[in-house]
Amino acid sequence: MTADLDATSPMINRADLRAFLEAAPKPPGLRNYGPTPTEADVAPGTQWHAYLAQHGYTCLHWPAEFGGLDATVMFQAMFAEECANAEVPRQFSIFGPDLVGPVLIRFGSDEQKANYLEPIRTGQHIWCQLFSEPEAGSDLASLRTRARRTDTGWRIDGQKVWSSGAAAADFGILLARTENNKHRGLSMFIVPMRSPGITVRPLRQIDGESKFNEVFLDSVELPEQSLVGRPGQGWELALAMLGRERLTLGTHAVAMFRRHEELIAAARDRGVLDQVLGRSMTRLWARMWLLRYTWQRAVTGGDVTSPEFSVLKIVASETDRDLSDLATDVLGTDVCVDPELDDLVRHMLVGRAQTILGGTSEIQRNILAERVLGLPKEPH
Repeated sequence: MTADLDATSPMINRADLRAFLEAAPKPPGLRNYGPTPTEADVAPGTQWHAYLAQHGYTCLHWPAEFGGLDATVMFQAMFAEECANAEVPRQFSIFGPDLVGPVLIRFGSDEQKANYLEPIRTGQHIWCQLFSEPEAGSDLASLRTRARRTDTGWRIDGQKVWSSGAAAADFGILLARTENNKHRGLSMFIVPMRSPGITVRPLRQIDGESKFNEVFLDSVELPEQSLVGRPGQGWELALAMLGRERLTLGTHAVAMFRRHEELIAAARDRGVLDQVLGRSMTRLWARMWLLRYTWQRAVTGGDVTSPEFSVLKIVASETDRDLSDLATDVLGTDVCVDPELDDLVRHMLVGRAQTILGGTSEIQRNILAERVLGLPKEPH
């Protein structure tokens, strides 16, 4: 279904990874829910993460002194792909291990590293990201949530939205405004999610799941040591954090190939696999291979800030969207009445969102136009 990466790790090879994942005991209810679990995924997901941590398979990219393996980007990508093939999550969620941990390792105080890194690695603490806001849109630097100094630390007031996994999180990593300067006026904070003044409201999606949340912060008191880095350094830290999100985009192709096969089988069963639909299926199949090999080139380079990852985001999200749209041609009105199609229907419903979440396709095209091609900035 997919081609092997042309590399192996000095630590372990691909066959060993496959054997480990196949033999690993799976908690009841475990499924490959992607980067963000639902409430029902919390118990099996945290058990699975603890098992991976016990065997050294979490936080692979972290330095060895903090419990990681100093793994190359190539090895991380290989592990993520094998987890996708085994239909298991590669960790509980992306936020603690992939986003918060590396920022704390690079910018956090010794106290923050001692308090938070090991519970992230073992899965004892669940984290969420408190970045997006209702009126900020894709312009994260225009956020309005405010952090004001107090005698003992900081007071936070504001609202966040699309906060994945916030309902189950123990801690959140928060971006808030401490000065009026658009970019240099932002700071980053660690927020205990059970603090007085925090209200979390799950948002029900069209597929019935509630992975995203609104988060309201009303006079939330934080101690001074909750600040990560320096005041005004939040934008720098946010860019470092967001750069890690794109590493495993190519693993999406694994799930896409599987859904592609399911759609072909469904089309044959319904007698609708004619030449027109066949050409559409073939074009999507070619795009999935394009995604797979573009990802391979990107991870071989080892630079997660490469513009190739913006290309990957566009290709991955728009291919997933088009594959989901094609399901309506294959399934027709059966999507409304056939419970055996639940998985395909769910992907069909959420496929459109792929071009919005994690950075819209329009924003990614602007990044490529301005930073890679050197075209004039879009007028605002």
